[in-house]
Amino acid sequence: MKKIRYFIILVLFLLSLISSIILSTKSASEICNASNGCEIVYYSQYNSLFGISNSYYGIIIFGFLSLFTIYYLTNPSFNKKIFLNLSILAGSLVALFFLYVQSFILNTFCRYCLVIDISMILALLLILPELKESLSHIKGKKNTIEYS
Repeated sequence: MKKIRYFIILVLFLLSLISSIILSTKSASEICNASNGCEIVYYSQYNSLFGISNSYYGIIIFGFLSLFTIYYLTNPSFNKKIFLNLSILAGSLVALFFLYVQSFILNTFCRYCLVIDISMILALLLILPELKESLSHIKGKKNTIEYS
C-alpha cells in the first residue's frame, strides 16, 4: 500500500511538472481563456519571486521531486521518506498560499496553477498518516544529541 501511495505521489509530481512546463513555455493568450481571468493570475505580481517566474521554480522543484520519488520507490529508506514527506508538507503550505492569493486577492484562477496546488494538497493528504511518524522521528533525533 505504501508503494502505491508514493507511486500516486509521483504521478501528482509529474502532473505538476507538466503544468509548470506549460506555464513556462506558452504565452498567456495560448493557455488562458479571455473570459476566465486567467491572465490576471499569469501577469500578477505573485507570478514571480526574485524576478524569476514561479513556473521555472516549478520545473526545477517538480523535476527534482519526481526523480527523487523514483529513487525512493526503487531504493526505499526511512530518511528518503522523511525528505519526501517534509517536501510535500512545505509544498502544500506554498500551494495553500497561492490558493489564498487566487481566491481572495486576485479573485480569479489559473487552471494550470490549480493543477499544481491541488496536486500538492492531494499529496499531503496521502502522506498524512506517515507525517506524524516522520516529524516525531526528527524530534527524537534532536533529543538524542549527545553533548561532550
